[in-house]
Amino acid sequence: MKTPVFKGACVAIATPMTDEGINYPALSRLIEFQISEGIDAITICGTTGESSTMTEEEQREAIRFCVEKVAGRVPVVAGTGSNNTAHALELSRYACEAGVDALLLVTPYYNKTTQLGLIRHYNHIADRVSKPVIVYNVPSRTGLSCTPETYRELSKHPMINGVKEASGNFTAIVNTRHLCQDAFYIWSGNDDQVVPILALGGMGIISVFANILPRVMHDMVRLFFEGKVGESADLQIRYAELIDKLFIEVNPIPVKTALNLMGFEAGLLRLPLCEMLPKNLEALKTAMKDAGIKI
Repeated sequence: MKTPVFKGACVAIATPMTDEGINYPALSRLIEFQISEGIDAITICGTTGESSTMTEEEQREAIRFCVEKVAGRVPVVAGTGSNNTAHALELSRYACEAGVDALLLVTPYYNKTTQLGLIRHYNHIADRVSKPVIVYNVPSRTGLSCTPETYRELSKHPMINGVKEASGNFTAIVNTRHLCQDAFYIWSGNDDQVVPILALGGMGIISVFANILPRVMHDMVRLFFEGKVGESADLQIRYAELIDKLFIEVNPIPVKTALNLMGFEAGLLRLPLCEMLPKNLEALKTAMKDAGIKI
C-alpha cells in the first residue's frame, strides 16, 4: 500500500506575470494567502500557472521559488510534463533536486501515443526520479485518455502515486478503483466533481477554484473525510455557479481575471490567451459577488 502524496485540497496556483516576466512578490503573496487559508498542498507550473508559455528557465525558477517560499509547510507538486519524454525527465529531475514533494506529469499531447506508449513514457520517467509521480489525465486538452487498464499497469510502479483525473468519466474512475485499489490514488481535476470523486475513494482535488477561495475548497474535502458528507455536498452545490463561471472561458483566463479583481496582482495573460469577452467578464463578476467575494 502506497502513501498518498497529499490528502485534501491542492491549489493549482496561478503565476502572476508582468511584461518583464514572473512577478515573484505577487506570487509570494498568493502562496502566503493559500497557506493562511488552510490549503493542503500547492501545485506550481500547472496548466493554471501557464507553464505552456513559460521558458524552461522560468519554469525552473518558479519551482525553486515555490519550494523555498513554502519551506515545508505544505507539500509542493511541480508540473513537469511534456510530450517530449526526455524533456519531461530533465525538468522532473531538476524539480526533485529543488526539493518538491511530487511531480505532476500531463499525458503527452499533440503527438499523443498509444496506451503502451503511455505506460512506457511514465515508467521511463518514474524509473529515473526520486519523487512520486502523479499522472495528469486531461483529454480535453491532450487528445487522449488513459484507460483503467493502463492505470493498473502504472500502479505497479512504486514511484507512480496516482492520477489527477480530469476526464469526467465516472465509469472509468470506478473501474480504476476496482483494478488498482490503494496502489493508485485519484485526485479530482475538476472543481465541479470533487464530492462525487471523493465518494468513489478519491483523495481530494487539484483545484483552480482554490486560487480564489482556498478555505472553501479545503473545507469541502475536510468535511467529507470527517463523515459530514451532506455539509461537504452543500459546499459543492453552493459554489456551483462560481465554479461554472471560472470556466466560462478557457482556464486560466477567468481565474487570473478573478484574482486581479480581488487585488492579487495576477497580471497579464500570455498569448495566445487574452482578456475575457465583456459579457463573460460581467457574468464572472456577478458570480463572485453572489458568492460574497469583494471586488
